[in-house]
Amino acid sequence: MKSLSRSQKAVYDFIVKYSKEMSYPPTVREICTALDLKSTSTVHSHILSLERKGLLKRCPSKQRSISIIEQNGSELIRNCTNVPLVGNIAAGKPILAEENIQDFITLPNTMLKGTGSELFMLNVEGDSMIDAGIFDGDMIIVQKDASIEYGDIVVARIGGESATVKRFYPEKDKIRLQPENPSMQPIYADFNDVEIDGKVIGLLRKF
Repeated sequence: MKSLSRSQKAVYDFIVKYSKEMSYPPTVREICTALDLKSTSTVHSHILSLERKGLLKRCPSKQRSISIIEQNGSELIRNCTNVPLVGNIAAGKPILAEENIQDFITLPNTMLKGTGSELFMLNVEGDSMIDAGIFDGDMIIVQKDASIEYGDIVVARIGGESATVKRFYPEKDKIRLQPENPSMQPIYADFNDVEIDGKVIGLLRKF
């Protein structure tokens, strides 16, 4: 291995260990937490140094893709993509507006095969979709540019307010946003009042 500072080696070793265990690299914030580093800019600087030394590779043709290079030159993690994790959504703003993005979660592209290029993730709050296997605390993966069909699970906003995850049922003169929880009632709204931010295509769950 090329000469590394103690801090660079700690970052590199953690990324490799985490990547082997999880099949995708950690986020910058996870590196900060694991190594007790206060500044994300410090981690970014170490990652850039590792890239310059040939230990890490980012693919310029794919937005925020990253590979980790082993000593024999083979790629440890291949074709991964950082997907924006959306936090609180500012009213009236596009869902991927900079102020909405909380973090980036790195996922292997095998999880995203066949999807469009515009993806984001959202933390689920509440139990309105439990019968669809979506629980409080899950992180859903959403394809923003997907074609939406009757009965799909979508991320929707009514009147530009907070996002909700529901099944999408367009009816004669209204849209019905149907929860997957028998104790909850559907939401009805005019077509012009509903903005569909994307289709749910998967989820991550921490145990």
